[in-house]
Amino acid sequence: MNTVAETARSSIPPASGAKLDVQAVRCDFPILSRTLNGHPLVYLDNAASTQRPNPVIDAIGCLYRENYANIHRGVHALSQISTRLYEESREKVRAFLNASARQEIIFTRGTTESINLVAQSWGRANLSADDEIIISHMEHHSNIVPWQILCEQTGAKLHVLPITDHGTLVMEELDRMINARTRLISLVHVSNALGTINPVKAVIEKAHHLGIRVLIDGAQAVAHMPVDVEDLDCDFYCFSGHKIFGPTGIGVLYGKADILESMPPWQGGGDMISSVTFEKTTYNELPYRFEAGTPNIAGVVGLGTALDYVNRIGLESIMHYELELLSDFITKLKRVEGVRLVGSAPCRAGVVSFVFGEFHPHDVGTILDQEGIAVRTGHHCAQPVMDRFGLPATIRASISFYNTVEECDVLISGLTRVREYLGQD
Repeated sequence: MNTVAETARSSIPPASGAKLDVQAVRCDFPILSRTLNGHPLVYLDNAASTQRPNPVIDAIGCLYRENYANIHRGVHALSQISTRLYEESREKVRAFLNASARQEIIFTRGTTESINLVAQSWGRANLSADDEIIISHMEHHSNIVPWQILCEQTGAKLHVLPITDHGTLVMEELDRMINARTRLISLVHVSNALGTINPVKAVIEKAHHLGIRVLIDGAQAVAHMPVDVEDLDCDFYCFSGHKIFGPTGIGVLYGKADILESMPPWQGGGDMISSVTFEKTTYNELPYRFEAGTPNIAGVVGLGTALDYVNRIGLESIMHYELELLSDFITKLKRVEGVRLVGSAPCRAGVVSFVFGEFHPHDVGTILDQEGIAVRTGHHCAQPVMDRFGLPATIRASISFYNTVEECDVLISGLTRVREYLGQD
């Protein structure tokens, strides 16, 4: 049987362009050159948030230094410039996802708000008592709690698709769960706790055959692989800017235009209106109907610049490099005495969760931090995943295309120092 590392290596597609120059890339990220506790920073917490390259930092600074004003309603020059930059970023997102129209791109504060928007707008308008929603056992809390709230509001029922000991979906169980009352399937594209890449296209095809809507949480996917919403044929897709080298506080909801047109506004005020009287308000056209109030203008401009940066490097090159790095990292990590990987899906992205002997993950993370190594420890906002594997927490190392083999080796060496410091397990 192939190891996870061997499977990951065999799944790497042939490189379609120039090989990624990781040292040149690292020069674009100023934070990567700093030291922590007297050690060079080794940043392996990319699933929580990626770092920002100079072009993104510069674009935000330039906006505030030279061009900032509120957008859409101003006739003066600064407002017109800011509006143009804002809407150019919307077009960049549309092209990045291969959406059919810019009206299908809604700016939100992040994946969490995007899911809540769908739940409170589409969900409350379309679900009633005894309707059913299906999610999976590997979801982030942001793709669990909004549906629980919706079920409390409507009387709908939430059902959970189980996962295997390897951290993959039990797809045959999905066939048994779907029924005439199923209205929505909401599924993570890539698990933030396990790294599993889910077969979302197969789920979407199965759901659409029965008239079921599908939302895909793409927060952990968009920075690591090409995403084509037209090819996937999903009804909704969402992601966060800070997971793809952009600013925090900005995100995207893609929705098919006909579905968005049928949805009532979620919040009121600002750009979402067409006209207001005390007797009646008429709502704006898409996409502005769902963008109430002054938006995060700098965040949108920064996100557009981040997508430009990713496109310049090429997601195919990024994916190829990251899978090679992941394969090498897993192979070495499994050789460390006491390490047990949590999740071994054959199709996975650069998230590696593990436990180390009997040492508490928080203790491990604290000692690694003293060596300048940044990893995430805890339940990763995925407590049901931890419960599934009978663990309170894991150590999670998550890679990006600016990480190196040498950095992963530093983490491996750091585990030896953890054992020396805490004693034999």
